[in-house]
Amino acid sequence: MVLSALAGLILSVLPLPEWLAVVRPAFLVLAVLYWSIAAPRAGGLTLGFASGLALDVFRGAVLGQHALALTTITYVAVREHQKIRSKPAFQQSLIVFGALAVYEFILFAIDGWSGHPLTSPLRWIHTVTGALVWPLATAVLERSHSPR
Repeated sequence: MVLSALAGLILSVLPLPEWLAVVRPAFLVLAVLYWSIAAPRAGGLTLGFASGLALDVFRGAVLGQHALALTTITYVAVREHQKIRSKPAFQQSLIVFGALAVYEFILFAIDGWSGHPLTSPLRWIHTVTGALVWPLATAVLERSHSPR
């Protein structure tokens, strides 16, 4: 679980050309969401908060910005994990799209309150790409562990 979160962090902060960085899914958020749904006691809020703080440090954002957003959507995922897990992949992708939209809205609000507004509509593209990548990310992460 920690290794997949670390891999997600690396993929999230890896330097890419500007045109490709815009469409990059939030790999760390997807990994934390997966573990919050698949193993809520192990993944849980601690993984979300720690991963968010690590992302804040690596991105140089307002400290706690990503931690708050990631902890918020992790809480909902842990609370509703049984309902989400029972859905087919397409419906899970729609739920992940909603979670990523909430995540991005929290970041958008904190950016505005802290005086760092980024009002480009391109900031919302990774919510779509994250939802599209969700079935593939789920398949890869399912292979990384064996259920007990």
